Amino acid sequence: MSTPSDGVWLVVGLGNPGPEYAGHRHNVGYLVTDELASRMGSRFRAHKSRRADVVEGRFGAPGVPGPRVVLARARCYMNQTGGPVASLAAFYKVPAEQVVAVHDEIDLPFGALRVKVGGGDNGHNGLRSMRAALGTGDFHRVRVGVGRPPGRQDVADFVLSNFSATERKELPFSVQDAADAVESLVLKGLAATQQQFNS
Repeated sequence: MSTPSDGVWLVVGLGNPGPEYAGHRHNVGYLVTDELASRMGSRFRAHKSRRADVVEGRFGAPGVPGPRVVLARARCYMNQTGGPVASLAAFYKVPAEQVVAVHDEIDLPFGALRVKVGGGDNGHNGLRSMRAALGTGDFHRVRVGVGRPPGRQDVADFVLSNFSATERKELPFSVQDAADAVESLVLKGLAATQQQFNS
């Protein structure tokens, strides 16, 4: 799992559908997959299952295409993400070790980034659902830091609220870094990506 593969990769942006959730910290995974879709020159479209929206393409330089990649966003709420993800993994014949979950992480400060494989869900409902549906936690994670709630604010309320005005100014850079990390993971492998981004 530390080296790139020629097989299909499934990159899942975790979030909640609908405009009322679009700016929430919990939806940073959607923002990263939006950025990746833009780099591919494509837009999300409904998968034939109607359970997710997808973009199919490749990472890599023009004329030197990399592995095939499917970007995905489930059409259900975060805590039900696993079902659509497992269906897509079966449809595209993607093994768990070539599934990448891009998600918000409260245990990292805003702007920080970590890439890993495996591990628990740390209370994250999207990861918990994916672990249950895939039957394993051995998929890659690109963890995008959103920081911890201030004071005694409830964690759920915090992640289901918009980024602050100050954070929104820096958010595009954080999203671009996370998208870079996803591309690096697919093209260069885990070890090289961790060396570059887990600083």
